[in-house]
Amino acid sequence: MRSSASAPASRAQEPSRTVSYWLDMIERVLLLVMDGCGAGTAPDAELFGDTGANCGNTLVHVAQAVGGLKIPTLRRLGLGNALDLEGAAPCPDPIGSFGRLQERSMGGKDTVTGHWEMMGILVERPFPTYPDGFPADLVAAFEKAIGVGVLGNYPASGTDIIRDLGPEHVQTGKPILYTSADSVFQVACHEGTVPIERLYEICRIARGILQGEHGVQRVIARPFEGEPGAFRRTERRKDFPMDPPTNVLDHLAAAGIRVAGVGVVPEVFGGRGFAWSRRTQTNQEHYQATLEAMQTDCRLVFTNFEDFDMLYGHRQDASGFARALETFDGYLEDLLGRMRPTDLLILTADHGNDPTTPSTDHAREYAPLVVYSPSLPGGRNYGIRGTFADLAATLAQVFQVPAPPVGDSLLA
Repeated sequence: MRSSASAPASRAQEPSRTVSYWLDMIERVLLLVMDGCGAGTAPDAELFGDTGANCGNTLVHVAQAVGGLKIPTLRRLGLGNALDLEGAAPCPDPIGSFGRLQERSMGGKDTVTGHWEMMGILVERPFPTYPDGFPADLVAAFEKAIGVGVLGNYPASGTDIIRDLGPEHVQTGKPILYTSADSVFQVACHEGTVPIERLYEICRIARGILQGEHGVQRVIARPFEGEPGAFRRTERRKDFPMDPPTNVLDHLAAAGIRVAGVGVVPEVFGGRGFAWSRRTQTNQEHYQATLEAMQTDCRLVFTNFEDFDMLYGHRQDASGFARALETFDGYLEDLLGRMRPTDLLILTADHGNDPTTPSTDHAREYAPLVVYSPSLPGGRNYGIRGTFADLAATLAQVFQVPAPPVGDSLLA
């Protein structure tokens, strides 16, 4: 491990130092994903169904909807320099560097595609989606394999479909099957009707069936509880994604560099490459687990903060989204005080989910980019980077492992 030397006397001094000098200052990377916090409509948004009023500009629109955001830490880091955010004007001397990332993968506008590209995986073809529900023969094969029929089988909001079909599910024990605009096969069951481990087993069976032409990106267990008229989803959701191709996480593991995954991140990669993980469910839990991971010997801490997307984007709650951003800003203020001089913080997003548009689905957007270390000069404007895989290239350069086939390091 590199020496934990103190930071240079002035972070802004000597910007002409060599790349190797700055790399030698970095021992650990904190990669935090603000799930759903898009940074403007991507040039290819129309290919993903985002046209007219459904074109997302998540962070900008949320700020406008609430009359301005109170996010002093994100502003100080440079987020307001990258985006026209009401309440977060550009900082004249930001401590971080800033910009936006453009997604190149064609797999979709979703969590898995976004996270995979961050680790150097480009998905060249779209994953299958089912706007009219799953084919009858596929559903029949699934029902035969689990030994019971299903309800639903159409695209729906998760909260709406358990409201509508939950009573029949509780009476019959039949799982509720639904999908969305994304490549997902979602199974909802009441925890008092179908035990949680049985729900997970059902989803594993589905994952085994959904291969080849029906290789959906994710099978998702969606447990809920409560009574008719007052059903609510529980925090024991579990994702069963496709196995990812080889990526930078595999190279880190092969090199003996320990990686911590928090929230949905380990599931997105099938658990591969993670020496430490916590399946937390809320932003507060994600942050506490991030702090716990920072007490380990892991040199990459990779966390997804999903409340923005799950609780507020899909539910078109701009005010809730804004409150979550302001709470997250407080987490960052605390985190900056805990960082070592040899830490590198990277903030980004995996897709958009604009709560101010008519759509409740994800949006194809740029991702925000903020990069900060106590030992590195701030104020660099990255502009628009050509791929999320620049993050993988950065990790490869910092930890001296094989670089991904695409992407350029942010520290070059």
